[in-house]
Amino acid sequence: MRNPSMYEYRGGAGPAGRGRRRWTSLAASLLLATGALSGIHPASAGAATTTATVTVNARAGLATVPDTALGINHAIWDQHLGSAETSDLLRGAGVQMMRYPGGSYADIYHWRDHTAPGGYVAPGTDFDTFMAAVRRVGAQPMIIANYGTGTPAEAAEWVRYANLTKRYGAKYWTVGNENYGNGHYGAAWEADDHPDKSATQYAKLVVEYADAMKAVDPTIKVGAVLTMPANWPDGLTAGSDPGPWNQTVLSLAGPKIDFVDVHWYPGGSAAESLARTSHIGDAMYLLRQQLSRYAGANAARIGISFTELNVDAGRTTQPGALFLADAYSGLLENGAFTVHWWNVHNGIGAVSAVAGQTDYGDFGILSSGGCTSDGTVCEPPLNTPFAPYHGLSMMNLFARAGDQFIRAGTDQPLVTAHAVRRGNGELAVLLVNKDPDNAYPVAIDYAGFTPSAATPTVYTHTNGATSIATSQTGTATSRILPPYSLTTLVVRPAGVVAGQPGAPGQPTASGVTDRRATISWPVAAAGGSPIAKYEVYRQNGAISEQLGETTGTTFTVGNLNPGSRYTVNVLARDTAGRVSWASPPLTFATGSPATSVCSVRFTDSTDWGNGYIGAVDIINNGASPINGWTLTWTWPTTWQQVSSGWSANWEQVGNTVRVTNNDDSRQIAGGGGSTSIGFVGAYSGPNVLPTAFTLNGILCTAL
Repeated sequence: MRNPSMYEYRGGAGPAGRGRRRWTSLAASLLLATGALSGIHPASAGAATTTATVTVNARAGLATVPDTALGINHAIWDQHLGSAETSDLLRGAGVQMMRYPGGSYADIYHWRDHTAPGGYVAPGTDFDTFMAAVRRVGAQPMIIANYGTGTPAEAAEWVRYANLTKRYGAKYWTVGNENYGNGHYGAAWEADDHPDKSATQYAKLVVEYADAMKAVDPTIKVGAVLTMPANWPDGLTAGSDPGPWNQTVLSLAGPKIDFVDVHWYPGGSAAESLARTSHIGDAMYLLRQQLSRYAGANAARIGISFTELNVDAGRTTQPGALFLADAYSGLLENGAFTVHWWNVHNGIGAVSAVAGQTDYGDFGILSSGGCTSDGTVCEPPLNTPFAPYHGLSMMNLFARAGDQFIRAGTDQPLVTAHAVRRGNGELAVLLVNKDPDNAYPVAIDYAGFTPSAATPTVYTHTNGATSIATSQTGTATSRILPPYSLTTLVVRPAGVVAGQPGAPGQPTASGVTDRRATISWPVAAAGGSPIAKYEVYRQNGAISEQLGETTGTTFTVGNLNPGSRYTVNVLARDTAGRVSWASPPLTFATGSPATSVCSVRFTDSTDWGNGYIGAVDIINNGASPINGWTLTWTWPTTWQQVSSGWSANWEQVGNTVRVTNNDDSRQIAGGGGSTSIGFVGAYSGPNVLPTAFTLNGILCTAL
């Protein structure tokens, strides 16, 4: 019999689930209204005639796969939380971290008496049962301390019970769940008994929680809740807070926390949600910028977790599986230390047909075995894996703890690629075909790696399949990807090179200007021969561009482009010609000239989640007046645009904005004279603001 509670609730929704879903739908509608959405539209049925080129670049190192990478949510309304069958299925999918007690339920849950006033608590779901399941799976726990209706003392006692009394070694603890959904910004689904529901109050109490919990066990890591850039309520400031949620929380609680916790439900149709994985790199970049700007000294120590992901369309069918594998890979290669699907069991929702398969609208990766309220449609038997379960299993076959993600890319928007380098010399390449109708032939090119002529091991999950197919077929350089499929190739090297030097350590950047930057790194360990030199490479998409080489551990790069983002790696080469793995990546951004005959101040205000009011002040630092002007800048992404403007003539072609004076703004006096113009900006993804502006062809100082 279906558990009624499992039909009502999902991760971010909790006791007010339907209200949370309305906000998700509204946000998606607003994004569509901008007209700037980077959507994917399925091609016509049949085989694709154009071969997609995939580039896998072993020189372009990304993050290392952590031992907490693959996560999943468990919930106290799930009576099968502790069953051996459920745990064994999760272990089989490679789950490494499990979150408890379940989304918004965390803010009404009291661990001492295992109650959640206002919600349903299933039998056999207490904390000790959860920890027994964690151990059976071979995972680590992620525990949510009750912020909404709890206290720092209650959380501290939970830490004491878990780690001193029971010696569970629970390391990761988050303070609350989606607490920005407490009504402070107008939508209320998250329980919050505090009279003051501001971001400021949340941040102050996070400090109290962290102090109380770490007084019991100083080894734990405490996390605070943030929101995903370009997702509600990002950019909104309410009440007397000094800024939006993320800025406020980090400014006050940053020195006390060890990680930040983010959720992401991209919304939209299957094609739209699959396209939005392209936002991940910029979203992670903005999160890192926020940490650096607001979280205080040594902000680089603060990790990022994504503990809820799911889609609106195709939750139990192939779109869910494709999104899971693509999003997990993208987030992990950009440095997230864990990514969690929402959730294990959730219950049947709105039933539909997606790409020829029945989709049960269930947020769970395993069937709950229930039926619709009228009994006309029933899910498969309990614990039948849905497509996202197979997507998670594919991740387990693809990226193992200790592997290093390396850059991979394609020239076909409907095909994405990810790759890892393994300690035994193998490469694993994950290929995602997001086209529901067409198979795609792909040609795979490798840089910094020579594949063996041996047949690769191939794992494939196709639309409607109930398992992952394993074979040894084809070659390392070509493949045909079935429609709506996940394919992983495990490729052996042409020869194993012994005695390689170790990879250089984490590079850092200093002295960054508009044109130059100095890159430094820790010395690499020598292998079979002494290290001869270090090579510095820029990641230009999936292609590496060598910036230079040196025998030392510092290199100054010149001829950089102002207002641009650079990601670089360092490799060590020894006297025998053997090359190390790539260092961890370093990302930095150049600025504008320290001095110029012009200055530009670009500010955004009144942000409403997919748009804002922009103001641009143009300052003439020269002695002579300017009589007529043209200002230009280039948006960092394809999903940003000027919707309308005033006090000047505005146009946008591609990513480039061109503004010319009107009669009123034509003259700008010398010696610090200025003019101010404004516009309405729109965005449908992370809003990375420009930092390089030219006035009449001259690069200005950005203020």
